Amino acid sequence: MKRNDKFDKILFSGEWYYCNDLELLMYQERCINYMNKFNKTKASPLGLVRRMKMLKKMFGAIGDESYVEPPIHANFGGKNVFIGRHFYSNFNLTLVDDGKITIGNDVLIGPNVTIATPLHPLDPEHRLKKENQRNLPVTIGNNVWIASGAMILPGVTIGDGAVVAAGAVVTHDVPPNVLVAGVPAKIIKDLSKEQE
Repeated sequence: MKRNDKFDKILFSGEWYYCNDLELLMYQERCINYMNKFNKTKASPLGLVRRMKMLKKMFGAIGDESYVEPPIHANFGGKNVFIGRHFYSNFNLTLVDDGKITIGNDVLIGPNVTIATPLHPLDPEHRLKKENQRNLPVTIGNNVWIASGAMILPGVTIGDGAVVAAGAVVTHDVPPNVLVAGVPAKIIKDLSKEQE
């Protein structure tokens, strides 16, 4: 499915917009329908070949030797997600990809991980108005491991070589080569010292 420049401009701008616009919802539905077909493919040799071809169409970009175990859940069916080479995600990856998600090379993601880009106003009256959502991009560097059940929140950048522990909720940027854990996630260990 082709990208829609009009919606890319809105979704990637970081500005407030109306997320229930009918034309936007129709575009979103087309993206989700393709993802749903991917999720229904059989785990057979032919099904695996079909999945690999479908991943190339489903995501904004995905590098060679990258694979996602179904089911995957994504607000725009992965269309706003750009993935490098040698990526692997276990089942139940949730990508709230209203905004742009960029994932580097050699990244591993455990089961039940959520990566989210949208924000809604804290003020309840503002949430009822038409401009009720904005998106902040998420960037994940190279050689990152995100363990089971972790959550990566809007606007976060995770540096190369970092590890996000199981169940961590990442609310701020993560420097390269560190282990973060907890809610909210904090640096537990400098992994560069482990390599000395």
